[in-house]
Amino acid sequence: MHNKIIASSVLVAFTLGGCANMTEKQSTVAKGAGVGAAGGAVIGALAGGTKGAVIGAALGTVAGGIAGNVWSNRMETQKKQMEQATAGTGIAVTQTSDNQLKLNIPSDISFDVGRTDIKPNFRNVLDTFATGLSNNANSKVTIVGHTDGTGTDAVNNPLSINRAASVRDYLRTRGVAANRFNIEGRGSREPIASNDTTANKAKNRRVEIFVAEPAPIASATPTTSTN
Repeated sequence: MHNKIIASSVLVAFTLGGCANMTEKQSTVAKGAGVGAAGGAVIGALAGGTKGAVIGAALGTVAGGIAGNVWSNRMETQKKQMEQATAGTGIAVTQTSDNQLKLNIPSDISFDVGRTDIKPNFRNVLDTFATGLSNNANSKVTIVGHTDGTGTDAVNNPLSINRAASVRDYLRTRGVAANRFNIEGRGSREPIASNDTTANKAKNRRVEIFVAEPAPIASATPTTSTN
């Protein structure tokens, strides 16, 4: 019986979040609930037999379901700071569906064509951004570099990741800890416009910065059983 409950919970962990018509945020929460249920079932079974496994799975579902990212007052404050700092620059500052702060930075403010050195105007934006990060030490930062469709992957892939690395390295010089960063380079694989005009190519040459504040995972002690 224990094994059946645990196996069912593990199956939930893999199937939840893959349902059709789910938003990104809903999928993230559902996956967390499934993983939480699986973990809770294992702990509950070890601690309290069949009854403990059932209770553990339920508690784990609740704990896992609330895991993810939170949109705190700190995140909202940083969003407003960045909106003010980037007004009129063409940088888009948004809150994503899974509660991340996103900065979409076009090439005309970030990097020259084929280059990885940061433009002076971009440094001013990053200075403000670093200040916001220092006020929210629990947040994590993902920096993603993109190129247009000109050239080959052999050129575009390293160029995109080197641009992301340049942003990371600059923020590190402003006091942001290295272990808070994750960088990615996606080359020309994720265009936001067709590559048929100079203007559209400029839109695709961009850097995206995501800030996430992970929610604390609730802990629960499973009820023991004498069964």
